[in-house]
Amino acid sequence: MTIARNLESLASAPYDLRIDSGGDGFVVSGAAPRMSFVVPVEAGDWSGVELEATVDGVSLIATVDSAEHLFLAWPWTPLSSGQRVQWRVRVQAADGPSAWSEWARFECGLLDADWSAEWISPVEHEDPGYGARGAHTLARSFDASEIVSARLYSTALGVYQATINGHRVGTAELSPGSTSYDRTLHAQAADVTALLRDGGNTLELELSDGWYRGQVGAFRLPAGWGTTPAARAELHLVLSDGTRSIIRTDGAWTSAPSTVIRADLMDGQTTDFLADTVSPEPVIVGAVDGPPVSWSPAPPVRVVETRDAVNAARIADDVWVLDFGQNASGWIRLTDLGPVGTRTVIDYGEHVGPDGDLDTSHLDSTKPGEPDVVFVQHDEVVSAGGDEVFEPRHTVHGFQFARVRREGAPFDVSSAQMRIVQTDLRRTAAFESSDAALNRLHEVADWSFRGNAVDVPTDCPTRERLAWTGDYQVFAPTAARLYDVLGFTRKWLQSVRDDQLDDGRIANFSPDGRRIKRHLDDQFAMMTGSSGWGDAITFVPWEMYTAYGDAGVLAENWDAMVRWVDWARGAARTARHHSRVERSAEPLPHEEYLWDGTFHWGEWTEPVPKAEDGSRLDPIKTNPMAWFMADKGEVGTAYLHRSTRILADAAVVLGRPEDAARYADDADRILEAWRTEYLREGGRTAQDTQAAYVRALSFGLIPEAQRAGAGERLVELVHEAGTHLGTGFLATGDLLPVLADAGHADLAYELLFQRSAPSWLHMIDKGATTIWEDWEGIDDEGVAHESLNHYSKGAVIRFLHTHTLGLRQDADSVAWESFTITPLPGGGVSWAKGHLDTPQGRIRVEWRVEGDELVVEVDVPAGSRATVVFPDGATRTAGPGSFSGAGGLVGA
Repeated sequence: MTIARNLESLASAPYDLRIDSGGDGFVVSGAAPRMSFVVPVEAGDWSGVELEATVDGVSLIATVDSAEHLFLAWPWTPLSSGQRVQWRVRVQAADGPSAWSEWARFECGLLDADWSAEWISPVEHEDPGYGARGAHTLARSFDASEIVSARLYSTALGVYQATINGHRVGTAELSPGSTSYDRTLHAQAADVTALLRDGGNTLELELSDGWYRGQVGAFRLPAGWGTTPAARAELHLVLSDGTRSIIRTDGAWTSAPSTVIRADLMDGQTTDFLADTVSPEPVIVGAVDGPPVSWSPAPPVRVVETRDAVNAARIADDVWVLDFGQNASGWIRLTDLGPVGTRTVIDYGEHVGPDGDLDTSHLDSTKPGEPDVVFVQHDEVVSAGGDEVFEPRHTVHGFQFARVRREGAPFDVSSAQMRIVQTDLRRTAAFESSDAALNRLHEVADWSFRGNAVDVPTDCPTRERLAWTGDYQVFAPTAARLYDVLGFTRKWLQSVRDDQLDDGRIANFSPDGRRIKRHLDDQFAMMTGSSGWGDAITFVPWEMYTAYGDAGVLAENWDAMVRWVDWARGAARTARHHSRVERSAEPLPHEEYLWDGTFHWGEWTEPVPKAEDGSRLDPIKTNPMAWFMADKGEVGTAYLHRSTRILADAAVVLGRPEDAARYADDADRILEAWRTEYLREGGRTAQDTQAAYVRALSFGLIPEAQRAGAGERLVELVHEAGTHLGTGFLATGDLLPVLADAGHADLAYELLFQRSAPSWLHMIDKGATTIWEDWEGIDDEGVAHESLNHYSKGAVIRFLHTHTLGLRQDADSVAWESFTITPLPGGGVSWAKGHLDTPQGRIRVEWRVEGDELVVEVDVPAGSRATVVFPDGATRTAGPGSFSGAGGLVGA
């Protein structure tokens, strides 16, 4: 009996203890980290929390007299630099305390005020230009003995890799990551005790341009953060007698060119293991002054998987094309470099042409009146004939295929491995169904996001590799289903705030290496401030709050949200589209709430018609000025309403009643203006496109009495398109949910299972391993078009979770405190199962069709309540624990 009681007590222990910080070998915090944990169902109802911690061996106790378990404020004195913490928790239930959780551990990083190291820069005697610069090794030798503990704190303006005595420090890649370097810089911490030895030691930092000074975007423009790379590091040593010492970057360090003779994040890396040794010179001290050092809330970028080639075709005597079976982000690792002097050349890409050779021409960038920018992802290595390994850590590539050229020496294909590199996000969801095509679509969309989650959410890992605000605004709700992206997103939102223009506009992408906020005369500055892109600053924080229950993310972004909405509101009031000026010299009363007079990308990339010869009639390319000047006020005003409504709701959460009332009133006025200008009888919209109805229905712009009419018109437009989607960038992710919620689930499934373009399964049938930018990314002739890894259209898989599986958070719920399970069988799907790891714990859902019934099984975590709705309308409630029930299929 005693053993049974002990096991029952242990089952009640909280688990998954975490703070809101990242880290490599160990979690690293700031001075006052927030604390979260999950309470198991076995704990029962609970009303309080007891926290126990030891900080550098000193015991601390704190209690919380409420059933809180998310983002608890640090209850003790703020931490100091380097302090080591272990903590655990138990909850107070009616029949006594639960068992204690396991201990969780973290360390406080080196706080900005405590850094004593100087910024040091390499000596560069010549500048070969962007994309051609090499890396430099900054080094310091020192003696130490009887070391019992050592921590290395380091960062850089550029990309760096640290080694001690020739051994790599940590597992993080591409450090210190991509931020807006004029405002934010993250450092890295590592336990390097095991790398040190008694006697002489050498600490080296290999430094290259990285995001700081390298090339940016499709046209390979130089980043504008600075012209001189630099590094800063401190090695903190504790010796056996208790004394402490610090080896810090200063004038005692030396600089020399490394064997990485060319390093660019976009173009690639060249390593020459035979490069001439150059005598080290003293570093340059104080050439730059970086921003305050802080600690990232995101997990690090790491090598998360290694793959062998699934096929190797020898297309010439000295050329092989390797297929790794999956489009992803990363590089190739080579262990066989050949005899001394052997040069191996690697080119990377997403596509192999009909001739079997690597083809990257679809990624070239063109601009009228200017030379084309030829796409390049190119690595080279020269062998020293020893046991060297080539792993190009100063670059990153998007690829499935690699062309390897080696002249005059054999090439062992098995020595080449794909190293998949991405932010090491924790997976939180799974989906599987009876239909193999849907399962494959889910897998492909997941891979597409993974390939673009390399420290920031990029649009594609190849041609542009920019963190466009619109892309993540579209995908954020799906990302929060697939992974724990709160820290990853908070890190990115810091850059969005850093790059915000003085007038309140949000940059098109962040971090913005072009620094548009400093170059307002640039043509691209005039295309900054678009609806659907800038609105990421309101929508993404709100999604993070509702998904994770983190009001802090709203507080962090509140000022930026206000500045954006106020700017957009001002633009609506002061600027009018020329068509409305022609209609009336004086604005009509409602026009001050129409956002139509400034630049908008609009729906962007809706499927275009084809001419008789098969060529595409793209209005943006055939008449760019007409597209630029077109009235996109219906889109702009819809987003202005949504962002203003979000601002009102966020004000309520943050305890700002006056702001809540003001923005709620504004949102109502904007909504009425949208209806006055763009809504017609029967629920029709002025634009009368699929995207217009999807947006209007999804955003709640259509009055209840007219929603059915709007839905019917959407159905008509889908049928007029031959049962194909006609939505573009902004609306595609909401198309299927809107159709299903409007009572047209059958049509939603028809679109989902459509096999001809434009459709998702057309990509799958064509062999896509990631989501394409163009619906016909590989045409019938085998020719590629645009990026083959653009994750935004992959937002469709949210429908598989919310509708096919049927798992949806309730509208008034935060952090999955309440949810509804409404399975939607359709398209021949006979079963589906999946789970979601929420802040309350794991929700598991499984359903299957048995005869004329639908059988549903659900696991509800502690702190949550659920409603199960069967297709025939029968409703059951489920509390924490397991639920199983059956209902009729009527209405499926």
